[in-house]
Amino acid sequence: MSIRVDAGLRSELRHYGAPDLDACFNCGNCTAVCPLSETGVPFPRKTIRYLQVGAKDRLLKGLEPWLCYYCGECTQTCPREADPGEAMMAMRRYLIAEYDWTGLGRLFYKSKLWELTALGLVSAFVIALFALFHGPMVTDRVELLTFAPVEWVEPGDWVLALVLGGLMLSNVYRMYRLAMSEGPGVLERPMLYLEELKTLVLHFLTQVRYLQCKDKKYWVNHFLIMTGYSTMFMLVVGLLRWFQTDNIYPIYHPQRFVGYYGFCALAYGCTVALIGRFRKRDPIHVHSHTSDWAFLVLLLLTSVTGILVHVFRYVEMPLPTYYMFVIHLAIAVPMLVVEVPFSKWPHLAYRPVAMYLANIQARAAESEDRPAVVGAEPA
Repeated sequence: MSIRVDAGLRSELRHYGAPDLDACFNCGNCTAVCPLSETGVPFPRKTIRYLQVGAKDRLLKGLEPWLCYYCGECTQTCPREADPGEAMMAMRRYLIAEYDWTGLGRLFYKSKLWELTALGLVSAFVIALFALFHGPMVTDRVELLTFAPVEWVEPGDWVLALVLGGLMLSNVYRMYRLAMSEGPGVLERPMLYLEELKTLVLHFLTQVRYLQCKDKKYWVNHFLIMTGYSTMFMLVVGLLRWFQTDNIYPIYHPQRFVGYYGFCALAYGCTVALIGRFRKRDPIHVHSHTSDWAFLVLLLLTSVTGILVHVFRYVEMPLPTYYMFVIHLAIAVPMLVVEVPFSKWPHLAYRPVAMYLANIQARAAESEDRPAVVGAEPA
C-alpha cells in the first residue's frame, strides 16, 4: 500500500516536544529492550520510522504510541542517545491534538500563551459568577450551602460533565475511526467489540499494563493520581448533595474517609511527580511540556484548596470557608475545562481504548491467520 509523505511532519512534531531524531538510525534497540513491545507491535522503532519519513497517515492510524507508558528504558539504552521515549510522548501529544475536532488542543499544545490565557479566562469567569450571584454570607457560623446553594452548583456540575464527556467521546470516536479504518476482518466480526469490553474496563480501572515496566513505582504514582482524581470527580458530580454539606460527620463516616483518600492520593501523587520533574533524574522527567506542569500543578492546588475548605468548615471560620471555596472552584474548573479534553488528562481515556482496539485487531488477525495490523502495516 502506498504511503503519502508529509515533509513537514518532523517539524510539526517539534512543537509537541519531539527530539531531533537525526541521530536515530532505526537499529531497533528501543524495541528490543521495551517490555511492552510485542510481536506485530514493534514500537518505538516502527512509530519513530513513520515520523522520520513523514508518514503522517500511518502515524494517525497507529495505536502504538498509546501502548507505551514511557518507563524510559528505551531512552536509557539508546546507543545513539536519540531519546525514543520522549519521541513517543511527543507523538501522544500530537495525536491528542489531531483527534480533537475543535482545534483547541493544537493551540494549547503549541502555545504556552494560549493555554495559560484559557486557564486564566475560565478562572476569571468562575470568580465573576460568584461575585455576581453568590448567596448570603452568614458570618456567625459556617453555612456553605447558603453561600453556594447545592441547587445552583449541581446543575453547573452536570452541564460541565456532559460537555466535557461529549467532547472526550467525540474525540475517542475520531481515534476509533482512524485506527479501525484498516484492519483484518474486524468489521466482519462485530461481536469482538462486546467480547473485548473487559479489556477496556480492566485497563481503564487499573492501568495494569504499566506493571510490565521495569520500575513499578511509576505505576503506583500513576494509579494514585488516577484513582484520586476519579474519586473526587465522583464526589463533586455524582454525589454532590452527599458530599457538599454543612454537616460535620464523624471521622469514621464514609464521606470523610472517601474524601480524605481522594485528597491524599492526589496530593502525594502530584507532589512526587512534580519533584521528579524538578530533579530531572529519571528519563521520563528530563523533558516536561507546559501541559505536564499545568495539569499536575492545577490538580495539586485543587486537592489542597479542597481540603482547606473542609478544614475551615471544621474549625468554624465562615469567611475563609467561603473565599476558599471560590478559590477552589476557580482552580478546579479551568483544570477540567482546559486540561481534561484538550491536554494531559486524555491519556487516561486513550490508553485503555487503544488496548481495547488493539486486542480486537489482534483477535481478528488470528482468525484470518495473518499478522495484526494495529492501525497500520510496518514500514
